Amino acid sequence: MKLSNLQLTNYRNCKNLYLDLSSEKILIIGKNAQGKTNILESIYFLSALKSPRISNNSELINFESDKVSINANIIKADTDIELDFLYTKDKTRELKVNKVKTTPKNFKSVLKTVLFSTNDLLLLRGNPSDRRDWLDRAISQIYPAYDERLSKYDKIRIQKNNCLKEYLKTGNLNETLLDVYNEQLVITGSNIIYLRIKFLNEIEKIAKEKHRIISETEDLKIKYDCVFLNEETSMDDIVEKFKQSLIEKKAEEMRRGQACTGPHRDDIQFFINNNEATKYASQGQQRTVVLALKLSELDIITSKTGDEPVLLLDDVLAELDDIRQNYLLKSINPNTQTVITSVDTVLFEQEFLKDVKIYKIDNGCIS
Repeated sequence: MKLSNLQLTNYRNCKNLYLDLSSEKILIIGKNAQGKTNILESIYFLSALKSPRISNNSELINFESDKVSINANIIKADTDIELDFLYTKDKTRELKVNKVKTTPKNFKSVLKTVLFSTNDLLLLRGNPSDRRDWLDRAISQIYPAYDERLSKYDKIRIQKNNCLKEYLKTGNLNETLLDVYNEQLVITGSNIIYLRIKFLNEIEKIAKEKHRIISETEDLKIKYDCVFLNEETSMDDIVEKFKQSLIEKKAEEMRRGQACTGPHRDDIQFFINNNEATKYASQGQQRTVVLALKLSELDIITSKTGDEPVLLLDDVLAELDDIRQNYLLKSINPNTQTVITSVDTVLFEQEFLKDVKIYKIDNGCIS
């Protein structure tokens, strides 16, 4: 899978930007706040229909305009595919594949990406929601229906929360309606938990080896942290334990007016030599974990989908030491299209740069 070109119109500070991407390796250099990250964000957006930085798509629109568009041409399995995204300030969205309107699910199935940014280096020190977001984004690229399950779960959870808040206001609880919401949450939520555990087990096998190569002696383990699960379980076990947890948490949920158990409260734990990395690992150790995770994400998406994702490296090299920089650059498959942003070319060896197409960006304009 390769991106041939990218056209941004009124995308943040990129009012009219065209980028020829007909190369395996592309380096975009420029000072901060000139638009480097915007380019990588727009490519990622085409694969996920969401930004890793904001939740309101209106913020993608240049403040002098009332709409934004992204156009890209992709070569996938020797087939040319064109993607068009349009969004207006009145929240009208239009998605097209080869000039034909399509659904979000079909649109997102075209392009696969793995984004590695400086924010990802804070993954272990961040909030549980940051780790859930990383996990959910990775799974969605492998299982297209996963996003729909997350959306369905969140809608039911919000409805349940409204039911509980109504109880706090009036003192009257609609037990029948609450039971319906809980039953639906168990069905959808158990499936989410099962897929999360399955993915983490698979990515751990790959990440352990990559982590050991960088660290030489350290052993990485990954665990899904769910309040009502003590160990790996079957789907039936997850369903039964979720039901039991809802019974145990009912009084707390009524008191707080919100759902207190389920995949929206879960976390991911990382251990280095059996010590929890979020608490005890050094900054360098934590960055090694994230680097191993991102490279493993690239491998697992390729093996599961048969599509080589586009790798997006956003200013991340400046935050890595020489050992981790070299490992990252040498680990990238020559066939993996990679788009890198950096302030300058100082961090790159001449041997690496000789096969790289280099662009400079200044105030949203490419040269």
